[in-house]
Amino acid sequence: MAVVLRTEIPGPKSRALMERRSAAIPRGPYNVTPIFVQSAKGALVTDVDGNTFIDFAGGIGVMNIGHSNPKVVAAIQEQASRFTHTCFHVLPYENYVELAEKLNEITPGDFQKKTLLVNSGAEAVENAIKIARAYTGRPAILAYESGFHGRTLLALSLTSKVKPYKKDFGPYAPEIYRVPYPDCYRRPFGDDGRPCGEACADYLEEFFVTHVSPEDVAAVIIEPVLGEGGFVPAPYNYLKRLREITEKYGILFIADEVQTGFGRTGKMFAMDHYPDVIPDLVTMAKSIGGGMPLSAVTGRAEIMDAPMVGGLGGTYGGNPVSNAAALAVIEQMDDKFLERAQQIGEKVANRFREMYEKYNIIGDARGLGAMQALEFVKDRETKEPYKEAVGAIVKHAYEHGLILISAGTHGNIIRTLMPLVISDEELDEGLDILENAIKSVA
Repeated sequence: MAVVLRTEIPGPKSRALMERRSAAIPRGPYNVTPIFVQSAKGALVTDVDGNTFIDFAGGIGVMNIGHSNPKVVAAIQEQASRFTHTCFHVLPYENYVELAEKLNEITPGDFQKKTLLVNSGAEAVENAIKIARAYTGRPAILAYESGFHGRTLLALSLTSKVKPYKKDFGPYAPEIYRVPYPDCYRRPFGDDGRPCGEACADYLEEFFVTHVSPEDVAAVIIEPVLGEGGFVPAPYNYLKRLREITEKYGILFIADEVQTGFGRTGKMFAMDHYPDVIPDLVTMAKSIGGGMPLSAVTGRAEIMDAPMVGGLGGTYGGNPVSNAAALAVIEQMDDKFLERAQQIGEKVANRFREMYEKYNIIGDARGLGAMQALEFVKDRETKEPYKEAVGAIVKHAYEHGLILISAGTHGNIIRTLMPLVISDEELDEGLDILENAIKSVA
């Protein structure tokens, strides 16, 4: 058994630290669990009270390569022993160039690319929008209902969910327009017999008549699988139509792969599942750095070169220690690693389908690769979200040794973001704990 529980959960040391946290840190930064971590390895985390948990959260999708990955740790240590920072804009260094070359090589699209390195998913998104506006000379951006793109001002303007992300933080950036995401479970236009996604795609042309002229739209930004929005994969036919429409009007296609990238869906990038839908720009973060803060924008060279010299950058962007970690991450994400991610996804998907058959509070089981989710509802006919069930499941799970996180516009979805180095035994044990948590609620 991987799980070892030596105290009540949370233990006395975690409770004491939570009291200190409440006194020293504002209430805004939310904590999913009241557990303070001491160490982590692979897919396991140990808290300050000596309890060991299976991790199905991965630092919100950051630890695809596993906690304390030995090659990543060695790369960090080696680089840190030489220098930790000079600012690329003052004294450039080789591993920024090397990582950019690698990302140009592995991202979708057989054309010349260039890469900008920055610090966070939100920063990557904001720079992608800046680049798109500079290249097209247009102001407007299309984003999606239930989409999440970050918490800084422009990124938050693109993000859809109001509470807790947007409440009290306005006014927001202008020229952001929102369209329905092609959700095959909830179907924003109802079920009219057409394949999932067609109604949403057809609506775009009407949207260009009633909301914003396509000649004013610089880019559309879409998550190929909604992350915070509930792990909803975009259907192939929708993305294909979207690419055709953007090409028709000279609109750039930005794929937000912050949560989907680096093996999470069983391929290096989720867009690799749609081989003839090639984005102009790709934003990346989370698992790119194996736990180190790093993000990137990669895209067509002529687009990336649109901003003037000095128009892009930042003091810490492409930090050499983070770059070293990222190069060690990518080196290990070979075909064998991606095959393992697919195996994990198949095992989780099969188990989730079994749970769907057993428990009526599960309205939908879905996902792409190892990016799997369960949506909880009070009634399968009405599909009324059951957020309270998810809260109880997450609590029951961590009290029994499994770290889970929720998702969804209504907070009624359990998602899986376990490190992709998890063993079969750890995965099965974690899924057993999850099912027992669901059973306790159902």
